Amino acid sequence: MDPMQKLRRELERSIARAWEGLSEGWRELLTRGSSTLTHFVSVVTQKEDGSVSTDFPQWALLAAESWETAQSIIVRIEMPGMSKDDIEIAIHPGSLRLRGNKRSGAERQGRLYHLMERAFGSFERTVSLPHNIDAARAEVSYMDGVVTVIVPKTEATPPTHLSIK
Repeated sequence: MDPMQKLRRELERSIARAWEGLSEGWRELLTRGSSTLTHFVSVVTQKEDGSVSTDFPQWALLAAESWETAQSIIVRIEMPGMSKDDIEIAIHPGSLRLRGNKRSGAERQGRLYHLMERAFGSFERTVSLPHNIDAARAEVSYMDGVVTVIVPKTEATPPTHLSIK
C-alpha cells in the first residue's frame, strides 16, 4: 500500500473518531442541559441574494420561579440586560404575562463573532396564577435583571400542616 494512502486512511479514521467523540459530547451536553430554564434559539434567515445569515440567538424561555405565602403570590423572572422601559407586564385571569424586546444596542456590521450566547429580540413568558388574587394591588419591581411581581391574595390562606399517620 502506498504510504500516502496509508497516511490518508489513518487521518480519516482519526477525524471520524474525533467527530464521533465531539458528537457524543454534544449529545451529553444537550441531555444534561435539557432541564435548564433559560433557552435560546438561533434564527437563520435567507437574504435576497440567496445567502443564509445566522442572526443573534432569540429568547425561547426565561428562567422563573413562583411561590405562595399566606398573603400573596410572588413571581420572579430573570431578564438580564433589559431596560425596564422595554418590559410589558399584564395580569389576566389565571395568568401573568411578561413581554419585551431586548435590543443589542450596537451595530453588528463588520463584526466577526467568535462566540454569541447572548439573546436579543422579542420574548413572551406566561406564568399561571391562582384565581384568588387581587390584580389591582399587584406590585412590580425590577432590580439586577430580575422582575419581581407580588400579587396579593383576596383571602389569606395560611399553610395547612398535616400529620403523618
